[in-house]
Amino acid sequence: MGTEDRKEREKEQMRQLIIKTAMQLFIEKGMDNVSIRAIAEKIEYSPGSIYSYFKDKGEIIHAIHTEGFEKLYALQKTLDGVENPVDKLAQMGRLYMKFALENRDYYDLMFIAKGVAEKITEKQEWEVGNRSYDYLRETVKACIEQGYINDPNVDAVTFGIWGFVHGMAALIIRGRCAMMPEEFVEQTVNGSLNFMYTHLITNNK
Repeated sequence: MGTEDRKEREKEQMRQLIIKTAMQLFIEKGMDNVSIRAIAEKIEYSPGSIYSYFKDKGEIIHAIHTEGFEKLYALQKTLDGVENPVDKLAQMGRLYMKFALENRDYYDLMFIAKGVAEKITEKQEWEVGNRSYDYLRETVKACIEQGYINDPNVDAVTFGIWGFVHGMAALIIRGRCAMMPEEFVEQTVNGSLNFMYTHLITNNK
């Protein structure tokens, strides 16, 4: 391995260490209570070292958010071989909830935490997020074109489905379902998804 390759590998390792440490501190103390200095102290580096990799805390949050979407998109891509768009749509909802509930901290940063939205607006790009959303949109479009959904408004249906599933994920992750016994969460989520698809799909060929 050449000198340049080694430097790039070491740089990426340091970057990943910063991201991993920041994530741990966000979980322990809350995102608003963690500073660049706190992250630097945790990995025993100077704050200046952190700034050589990330402009500010928002950049770190954005990097974590991007990693989360990479994981979500990889899950979505496992459905590429599902030909029936209705089956794909149903499986996509279950995979989305599985991802959200098994990666709660990632999900919070990706979809709920305010700092991420601010950084996306600043950068004026959301490529990784759009890629996942477009995967859902294309599946909805196929359902409409094949007569499974009778509403022709692809964007409205797509947003409605996402909002429905995201709402369940956010309520659970933010602890707004304390009245529901933990052992009933999974069956309630599955029942809710079935309810949505039963009323959405008008022609189950």
